[in-house]
Formats: sequence, structure tokens, C-alpha cells
Amino acid sequence: MSAISDASPAFARFAPLAHGYEVVLCDVWGVLHDGVTAHLDAADALTRFRAAGGAVVLVSNAPRASEWVVGNLDEKGVPRSAWDAVITSGDVSRRMLADRGLTDVHHIGPKRDLPLLGDERLRLVALEEAPIAVVTGLVDDANENPDDYADRLAELKRRGLALICANPDLVVMVGATQLWCAGAIADRYEEMGGEVLWAGKPYPAVYEAALRLAGDILGRDVHRSRAVAIGDAVRTDLAGATAAGLDCVFVADGIHAEELGPGAPDPEKLAALFAEHGYQPVAVMPRLVW
Repeated sequence: MSAISDASPAFARFAPLAHGYEVVLCDVWGVLHDGVTAHLDAADALTRFRAAGGAVVLVSNAPRASEWVVGNLDEKGVPRSAWDAVITSGDVSRRMLADRGLTDVHHIGPKRDLPLLGDERLRLVALEEAPIAVVTGLVDDANENPDDYADRLAELKRRGLALICANPDLVVMVGATQLWCAGAIADRYEEMGGEVLWAGKPYPAVYEAALRLAGDILGRDVHRSRAVAIGDAVRTDLAGATAAGLDCVFVADGIHAEELGPGAPDPEKLAALFAEHGYQPVAVMPRLVW
């Protein structure tokens, strides 16, 4: 049911598409806010979808518990009318540890991410004591890059430890500034032959959890043909939705804004981006609007 062709993407609004779905799985950073400012038109679109009987589950690669994302959305002024539930890669990371019966973990990332490990059952330990590691980001993402973690990753590999990646994003935009994310470190580890357990988009676990939440909200199972993902990143949102058997609405004025042209994405560049990665959204819009 693609609304665009490979050769000529057409910009769209969400209202004409909405009747075809009963569930939206929506990205947060890049769709509902840019790290600084709330996108209230996007919140309005989701609010209208819910008012018509649909369910909205926010799916975030934040390496924190969903409660943190809720508080962050409140602080930015995103109305709670825009969503029913939130699930994060941090939630999935905790579940991965619990499923393995692990309580000791070595953390790679900034102290601000420690709420992920705030579960009283978990204990932060040094690398030499750890049965597993979790990466939530760079300790100093303003000044470091993933290459700065080569020695620590080499030691992880030497010890044969798995690494949970609690945020598979490679980079994130904070306003107009691009910063490295945990996914870039995990990519390096995988290239070294290390075992990476990916907790968020584009990997299956977070989509399965989100669809279960949506089913609970609606009180019935949701067929994948009746669910649509909305996101701004080809590598995570579009790839993940495609792998999960879901349609995807692509928001162009997000992580790819600089390469596509902010505010008015270049149709030829859009077509080339989708062709390069082999994915096709059902619709494209600069920002999510009703």
C-alpha cells in the first residue's frame, strides 16, 4: 500500500492514511521533539488519531526506563493526550538482564544514564568482575568518539563478554548538534567479533513488546497490517518497521535533515536514500502533521 514510488516520493499528511490503521508505533526523538523543542503538530496528529479510536505506543531508543521518557516529554510540553504507552530500549535492556538472571553488570556510558541501572536488583561492577556489560552511550559525548573505547572493547572481547546495547542509535541530533550514541560503540564491538545484544530499534524485541502493549490497550490482538511505525531514521525506524512487517511513515526533517534539506526535503535525495538502503516507506512528510 505504498503511497510513493521509488522514483518520486510524495510529501503527505497523516490524516488521509490514518483510517487504514488502528495502532501507531511512534518514535520520540526526531518526531515529537528535537531534543530541545516539542513538535506540537506531531503531538496534535497523534492526539487526533487516538480520539478516533486508535492506540499510540511511543517506541524510543532512550537507554532509560520508560518513566524517564514520560517525565522528559512532560518537561518539553508534549501533551499526554498524544500517547497511550511508552516502551524504551532501556526497558528491553532490563528485561534482557532479568531473563538471563544477571544482577552484576559493567556500565559503559555517562552517569546521567544510571537510572537504567537503578533497579535495586542490579549492581554496578568493575569490568574484571562483570559477567556482562551494557553500553548506554559515550561518557563524554561532546568530546569523545567511538574510537576512544577501543581498549575497553578489546578487554571485553578478551574476556568473552556479551555487550547489551541500550541505545542502537549511531547518532542523535540535539537541536542542531549531532552527538554519537551507544550504537556506534556497539557497532565497533560487533566488528571486532564481540557478541552484541541489541535492545531497541531496529531489532525485533522492542517491536514485539510494543505490539503487545497496543493489544493490551485495545483489548484485542493487532494484525501487523493494521499497525504503522512513524520515525525519522532509515537505519532504525524504517529498517526496523520493515523487518517487523510493518508499514512506516518517514519523517524527513529529523536525523537526515541536513543531507535531505531541512523543511523541504529534496525528492531525488529521498529516492536515492531509500534506494541505497533498500527500504520504502508508505509516505514521507517533512514533519508529522495531521
